[in-house]
Amino acid sequence: MAIVVGLTGSMASGKSTVASRLKELGAHIIDADAIGHMIIEKGRPAWKEIVEEFGTGILLKDGSIDRKKLGEVVFRDREKLERLNAITHPRILEEIERRIALIEKSSPRAIIVIDAALLIEAGFHRRADIIVVVTATEEQKIQRAMKKFSLTEDAVRRRLLAQMRQEEKLSYADFVIDNSRSLEETIREVENLYRKLKTLEKEGFKSKRG
Repeated sequence: MAIVVGLTGSMASGKSTVASRLKELGAHIIDADAIGHMIIEKGRPAWKEIVEEFGTGILLKDGSIDRKKLGEVVFRDREKLERLNAITHPRILEEIERRIALIEKSSPRAIIVIDAALLIEAGFHRRADIIVVVTATEEQKIQRAMKKFSLTEDAVRRRLLAQMRQEEKLSYADFVIDNSRSLEETIREVENLYRKLKTLEKEGFKSKRG
């Protein structure tokens, strides 16, 4: 059976860098964020529920959801964020399950990585055999997120507060990638992790999933 790895970390911790290198090394990546974008596309069931819940004020002129505007709404109100998550998370998990099954069918000994910032908060970690947490300093996360997502510092801090604290995520970790240092050091850690995962696979790793 394939090994399913849950890859997580706080916003702008560097998950994408880790996932990209794991993919280059041969892992199959399931991007939960990309799935999240897909399921709220105009006309899909989740899109309809979100518009019913939050109104047409979160839409762009073409009718698609303005994710930045929606974020401004839900990250100011925990109850609204929970309502959004109740709409999206079950659908994201359903698609993750579908993709895991497809990969396992074609590559029974694959290393499958679920790349998800909310892996633990959404309960997706229960579908993983191994949890990897990517870390960075608070200041690094804030500066990276401001640059990457064109957000204000206040907006970034609200999003970070809506996520599980890094320290708590670490309590779930089987492996930790420290992304607070140089890119070269991070890549070296990722390559070491992949070697360990391949060793587990060759030794006949017993999946927690049955």
